[in-house]
Amino acid sequence: MEFSHKSVLLNETIEALDIKPDGIYVDGTAGGAGHSLEIAKRLTTGHLYALDRDPDAVKTASDRLKGYPATVIESNFSEMDTALEKQGISSADGILLDLGVSSYQLDNAERGFSYRQDAPLDMRMSKSGVSAADIINGYTAEQLERIFREYGEERFSYKIANRIVNEREKKPITTTVELAELIASAVPAKMRRDGHPARKCFQAVRIAVNGELDELAAALDKAFGLLNKDGVLAIITFHSLEDRMVKQKFKEYCTGCICPPDFPVCVCGRTPEGHLKTRKPIEPSEEELGANPRSRSAKLRVIVKN
Repeated sequence: MEFSHKSVLLNETIEALDIKPDGIYVDGTAGGAGHSLEIAKRLTTGHLYALDRDPDAVKTASDRLKGYPATVIESNFSEMDTALEKQGISSADGILLDLGVSSYQLDNAERGFSYRQDAPLDMRMSKSGVSAADIINGYTAEQLERIFREYGEERFSYKIANRIVNEREKKPITTTVELAELIASAVPAKMRRDGHPARKCFQAVRIAVNGELDELAAALDKAFGLLNKDGVLAIITFHSLEDRMVKQKFKEYCTGCICPPDFPVCVCGRTPEGHLKTRKPIEPSEEELGANPRSRSAKLRVIVKN
């Protein structure tokens, strides 16, 4: 299956990065190279470093970026500092993180990300490590409930977790459709109208399998720290957990004096490290939503380093 993916907020992201032809840029989530290619096209003496932990994405990005000033690296974006250091790079003019799962990963049944297609329970972006099947069949009811509640914001997390534990005592749960049907059976019928009842739990398991929130937390300070003065960090999120993390961290970077308000002068010496390019996140246009419904939850937040 060809690695196909519609890049979300493509024009808005390229505009936000304000690409300099001689600049150094990092795409921490290369995927199908949609954003990467548009960045690379605008470089002359500059260079793009495109990272991805998915071997399929690395191969695709390498093919699509041939002939452009770009280097593709198999690496998690949370380790971008180490990956770039190996290339002799210590700073960048712009960094992009697109935190969405690619259409290729969702549509390629054998990767096990989708509740709409039957496949082995997997969901590993790197194709290594703990799989979704390991979590579903090995975690306690309490651990599963926490994952569904915290990562999926699923209101029926307790019922779903216990239904899974009861069913797996009869036989292991090994496929996506098997899990999706099990989740649906634990959700009251009247609550199944708002999208597929397994959507939130599948998101939660995927986040747990890939350590997505931990990876993002580790990456934010590294990415901002790598920026040159006036460098741009652009992050596209797709669910509220990610977006809250990014929003809070950007707020920290933009915060100046933290002395108590009754102090006559500042003694903390803290000054803002960055400023937001737009006060509110940028969201897809109606035109993009029509062309790519999967973009509906995307939010682009952009910060510039002072």
